[in-house]
Amino acid sequence: MSAAEENAAILEVADMRVWYGTRGDPVRAVDGVSFSIGAGETLGLVGESGCGKSTLGRGTLGLLPPMASVSGSVRYDGRELVGMDPKELRDMRGPELGLIFQEPMTRLDPLQTIEKHFRETLRTHEPDLDDDEVRRRSLEALAGMGIPPTRFKQYPHEFSGGMRQRIMIALALVLNPKVLIADEPTTALDVIVEAQILGILADLRRNFDTAVLLITHNLGIVAEACDRVAVMYAGEIVEQGDAREVFAEPAHPYTRELLRATISLETTGLNYIDGAPPSLIDPPPACRFHPRCPNAMAVCAELAPEETTGGGGQRVRCWLNGPEERIPEGGREPLEREEIAAAEEA
Repeated sequence: MSAAEENAAILEVADMRVWYGTRGDPVRAVDGVSFSIGAGETLGLVGESGCGKSTLGRGTLGLLPPMASVSGSVRYDGRELVGMDPKELRDMRGPELGLIFQEPMTRLDPLQTIEKHFRETLRTHEPDLDDDEVRRRSLEALAGMGIPPTRFKQYPHEFSGGMRQRIMIALALVLNPKVLIADEPTTALDVIVEAQILGILADLRRNFDTAVLLITHNLGIVAEACDRVAVMYAGEIVEQGDAREVFAEPAHPYTRELLRATISLETTGLNYIDGAPPSLIDPPPACRFHPRCPNAMAVCAELAPEETTGGGGQRVRCWLNGPEERIPEGGREPLEREEIAAAEEA
């Protein structure tokens, strides 16, 4: 039984949409995304760069810039976060909702020591903590990341990029949040530290029932650390389900192409997905993957696919899975590359 079946969802996202305002048409970075995570469960979110993964993670916690517009529903432990009073939402970040950012150097204040970063984080949410307890908890969090106490009073520029990333992770974990969104937490880290961080995330799940949304490009990490996986393409989730089932029997052509392009010890040649991800200002009509899809059919360029159930029980948006009664006559005719190019030019 999966964690999702054992625990009620602590984080529920329904029909979430995020637009970034521009001088022209808006950028539809997230377009109708829905998912849930149970306490003690890890959901892996994968997809190519620019597909909206980081926007989805930050939008879930209300951490988007002013030019962004958000609609839909984000419920944490039964409380609606979209439209919540900013101060109330800010107070929830840290002890209840945590985020590990991608870029540590832009998130650490270069004028403050690491000690001061931890003191401010802890005192903001637990003002009654004395200095000894602040120091103990801070050093404990840093030790878990392999940072020695002798470096507690140093500044961010005195650390390597990988060590700054570990400090950011320690700052996110020091308050033991109930929901943690980890945006590429192992980027720029060697495999030993990567394994250490995955072990810490696993301990959080076991010891504190933390729900984790793990955003990553690394399908190997998802296979090792995640209960479920959601595959994102051009602002939409095209497939999600039990990680083992999705990897064993992927139902969406994009998922299959991602897995085919993964490098392993058995790899004898480099595989890649033809074409490039589409613009999120003017994405392709109907199925957004159809211009790059090796299995594209006529219906894929005409109608947006409905969500159905794949062979492994996962939820998938692809006309290859039907429903048959919604596919018009001739809709299963293969769509040739020349037809795709002509449609795009028109």
